[in-house]
Amino acid sequence: MEITVMAPAKINIFLDILRRLDNGYHSLFMLMQTVGLYDTVTLSESASGIELTCSEPGIPADERNTACKAAKLFFEKTGIDAGVKIDIKKNIPHEAGLAGGSADAAAVLRGMNEIFSAELSLPELSDIGFRVGSDVPFCIYGGSCIVQNTGGIVSQLKPLRKCSVVLVKPETGVSTAAAYAEADSTYLYHPDHRKILECCEAGDFDGICAHAGNVFEQVVEVPERVEIKRIMRLHNSCLAQMSGSGPTVFGLFKNPADALSACEELKKQFKNVFLTEFV
Repeated sequence: MEITVMAPAKINIFLDILRRLDNGYHSLFMLMQTVGLYDTVTLSESASGIELTCSEPGIPADERNTACKAAKLFFEKTGIDAGVKIDIKKNIPHEAGLAGGSADAAAVLRGMNEIFSAELSLPELSDIGFRVGSDVPFCIYGGSCIVQNTGGIVSQLKPLRKCSVVLVKPETGVSTAAAYAEADSTYLYHPDHRKILECCEAGDFDGICAHAGNVFEQVVEVPERVEIKRIMRLHNSCLAQMSGSGPTVFGLFKNPADALSACEELKKQFKNVFLTEFV
């Protein structure tokens, strides 16, 4: 049996670091949303072992890859004596703050659950995914979610208002570990969690955009971010913000024509520009 699973990228509409935990990890409060930029993950059953191929040569195709880790943990959890072949076609930029690796791992877990008829529930798949990475539980659920603590607490929301999304990944690289270290040593302004929850409950898209925030923007330096945001706002974006620890910047647009015009202008300056929507 062979199955192909679409693995969507994510953006962080709201991201706050609440505190550093004793184990060195961080307690977070996030509003996360999947968007229609996908990796394609194809899985097929084999006699034994885990075999991975990937279209992006710079990404490890061994046990270091989150997809391999997810497959290994799935077999351990279920006790299924078999193997799996995994082929990943990458479209989500690597190390972009869009959870491409986590999306692939989640797709592997969902796909293997179907191939091997394991009948694991979403919470059970999420528990496996959490052992792979903090963004994997959200990627298991997808859609619009509040995600808390170190990523293991995922609360599904009613879908946010449909809108167009423009993603721009600058060439500047960002170290997630360095970003957290800088956040630990900096006094941060914290956006209002209560307001964002109220707006989500009310379906108030304008309110969500008004109270959105990402504390990493206070400590992560991405020189291109100012110009990207300027162009997005020039074309009437409702929100222009960095995703995760960066460097990708996203813009939300009510009017698809505005999103398209922003996309066309941004492509004159930046290589990795994508036009998509909430999924």
